[in-house]
Amino acid sequence: MTEPPDELPGPTEWGGGTGVGPWPGPLPDDPRYDRELLRAGDTRNVVDAYRYWTREAIIADIDTRRHPLHVAIENFGNDANIGGVVRTANAFAVDTVHIVGRRRWNRRGAMVTDRYQRLRHHDSTAELLEFAAGAGLCTVAVDNVPGAARLEEVSLPRDCLLIFGQEGPGITDDAKDGAALTVSIAQFGSTRSINASVAAGIVMHAWIREHADLDSAW
Repeated sequence: MTEPPDELPGPTEWGGGTGVGPWPGPLPDDPRYDRELLRAGDTRNVVDAYRYWTREAIIADIDTRRHPLHVAIENFGNDANIGGVVRTANAFAVDTVHIVGRRRWNRRGAMVTDRYQRLRHHDSTAELLEFAAGAGLCTVAVDNVPGAARLEEVSLPRDCLLIFGQEGPGITDDAKDGAALTVSIAQFGSTRSINASVAAGIVMHAWIREHADLDSAW
């Protein structure tokens, strides 16, 4: 059964005077441009290169730049970190963000980036792992558990699915058992764990440093 929509929907755009005003001079006839945005201005949360573009044109362009990196988060308790993971995944042009378990999640943290990021739902971790195997992705679980390899000392696979657990419990036994590799982030303070969305950003960036063409970054 489809769960009800999020009770706290995120803002549609940044607002507050950010962005650019109406297009100065005659309107261009480039089909990528949105005629209404050209006339009214563009205050969306997009990089300057995409100002005035339609949503469809932006997605089409990002699709040519996406990396062979997938990210999954196990959402069995309506994890509030998913929005932050989606936002970071969008920044790194991740192929797809996979949400396992509950369909409902708070989109406020995504800051509208979910409009441009590929999202896919799986009812269970087993279903996610089946997808990864069929897509030829090496599955890497991220958790600070005994036996995990240090992220700082390993090479992440290029065609990769990173799995993150919900805040608190961490990854499930199914994820641990199904992963080809489990990595942890080195910690030096008193806390037992790093926030799930922060950890996702750290590991995604480690993949970017190793595999991405930095000349193609904005």
